[in-house]
Amino acid sequence: MAKVLIAGCGDIGSRLGSQLSDAGHQVYGIRRNTDLLPEGIHPIAADLHQDNLDLPNDLDYVFYMASAGKYNDFAYYQAYVAGMKNLLNALAGQPIKRLFFTSSTSVFSQSEGEWVTEDSPAEEHNFSSKRILEGEQLALNADFPATVVRFGGIYGPGRTHIIDQVLKGKAQCMEDVYSNRIHTDDCVGVLSHLMNLATPDTLYIAVDNQPTLSCEVYEWLAEQLSVGTIEHAEPTENSRLMRSNKRLSNARLRATGYEFIYPTYQEGYASLI
Repeated sequence: MAKVLIAGCGDIGSRLGSQLSDAGHQVYGIRRNTDLLPEGIHPIAADLHQDNLDLPNDLDYVFYMASAGKYNDFAYYQAYVAGMKNLLNALAGQPIKRLFFTSSTSVFSQSEGEWVTEDSPAEEHNFSSKRILEGEQLALNADFPATVVRFGGIYGPGRTHIIDQVLKGKAQCMEDVYSNRIHTDDCVGVLSHLMNLATPDTLYIAVDNQPTLSCEVYEWLAEQLSVGTIEHAEPTENSRLMRSNKRLSNARLRATGYEFIYPTYQEGYASLI
């Protein structure tokens, strides 16, 4: 069985750690408040922003799953760049089989509803994408193999913003804007699956099988929840610049043999409502 470190062991990291522990792996989790870690994960109370990380020896796999607590450049630099540098310094000399860096599909700036794959260009179109891409490069340039996983919009238990908005009658959708999502259970499933592959690729897009127009999702939820009609809005030029509008392909991920627990938004949201 493997010796696994999860750096930034929050909600999804804890779920992943529990699954790997149940499978017999030895799992360590870095978190500031280790009281929140579930049983089965060996706690490491530390701040990734500090450069004095004390880590176990002979680790096999490492997951870097930090996220920014605030939406500003400093917070993103700390989470994706400084934390990554500190972790890599602490891992120096270890025979890591693979490092997994959890990233975001927000680094793709396509906005005309086009299909996007791992081969599509990603660019620094704002401070957040700049810092996330910096973190990706640090991982990919490390002294051991690395895989970047770019997740779409994550939803699931505790992540029910759209459902809450629909129930409150405050939901508004933009016409002709595509959205892409993935359930938390599949986030965990994808990472666990990739860890068990002999030679995973260096980059994967992790979204479900069905990019969907946002208004379709809102209307479906309203019907399921027996709520009135959803307000539709025509995207303004400014909102087009600010909002993502692309169809993300998960073909590379599915080609590895991964089968989604919730292949579309309908199965996923039905499990929540």
